[in-house]
Amino acid sequence: MKAYAIRDIAAALGAEAHGETGIEITSLAEPADARADQLAMAIKPEFAARIGDGAARAAMLPEGADWRALGLAAAITAPRPRYALSGLSAMMDPGQGWSEGIHPTAFVDPDAKLERGVCIGPLAVVLAGAEIGTGTVIGPQCFIGHEARIGAMCFLREGVRVAARVSLGDRVIVQPGASIGGDGYSFVTPERNAVDEARESLGTSAPSETVATGQSWARIHSLGGVEIGDDVEIGANACIDRGTIRDTRVGAGTKIDNLAQIGHNVVIGTDCMICAQVGIAGSSVIGNNVILGGQTGISDNLTVGDNVVTGGATKVLSSIPAGRVMLGYPAMKMATHIESYKAIRRLPRLLREVAALKKMVQDSDPRD
Repeated sequence: MKAYAIRDIAAALGAEAHGETGIEITSLAEPADARADQLAMAIKPEFAARIGDGAARAAMLPEGADWRALGLAAAITAPRPRYALSGLSAMMDPGQGWSEGIHPTAFVDPDAKLERGVCIGPLAVVLAGAEIGTGTVIGPQCFIGHEARIGAMCFLREGVRVAARVSLGDRVIVQPGASIGGDGYSFVTPERNAVDEARESLGTSAPSETVATGQSWARIHSLGGVEIGDDVEIGANACIDRGTIRDTRVGAGTKIDNLAQIGHNVVIGTDCMICAQVGIAGSSVIGNNVILGGQTGISDNLTVGDNVVTGGATKVLSSIPAGRVMLGYPAMKMATHIESYKAIRRLPRLLREVAALKKMVQDSDPRD
């Protein structure tokens, strides 16, 4: 187990070291659980209050924190400790324990092109025409399809599926079980169907005879691919469908959480945050720096502008201008939704008051 001196950690993070900076630590821990050889992560005041419950000699603290008063021998302080944690956690990550090189149980087609330093894990499959960039790690049981392109320094965890003609940029991280390049959910009927009529009538008219009798669905094949930009991260069991004609695209720096569904032809901009269980229906366009809270649903063929934020479980049924903060079903400005919700909570009391007033009026009616 590798050990790091406090002074070296601080220098690597651009942070400030205090006290006995030669103290060596081997890993990170929460304050109450920390051993003497671990760095206590006390990046909030409520965490720092628990340092005395553990045995830590050193801690990561916010800038200006009184580390001596906490009984510590050393400390690392940073103006934004959570940001410092990004570099610190990378330094302390022990990895997955996979061996380097190409595992003997992996299948790599002779027509695949592997650059220098590529690692292929046990039972992985790389098909003909695939290209894998320098230093990329393909984990156990991964599948890389025909003519797929994987950039440099990517990291694909176990069980990732990358279909034919999918393109990943450099430094892309994909978590276990994610599927990139499945066919889009795209079907059509010979004549107008219930979806067509519902869109036009919004449910105000009875279904036509054709819809009432039902029709079989014909499959529209997905001829496009998926294009993933540099520095994208894709969560466990997330699914990104290939486009019908053009590629589905995810911009550089975007982070997609577990169990997200990105439909065919969707375009997502740069540096977006797509949280868990988000669903984006086909052909919608998401701008740059958009944050979609968990379980947000985006209907098809919509546009979500730059810097939009949606709260958890928001359902977007119409396009959203840039810069809006949205919440609710259907999505509305968050402030409006909160005001409406407060009004709903007051309804029972309001109804009781109306009933009481109604009774008073009836009791005072001179005709009675």
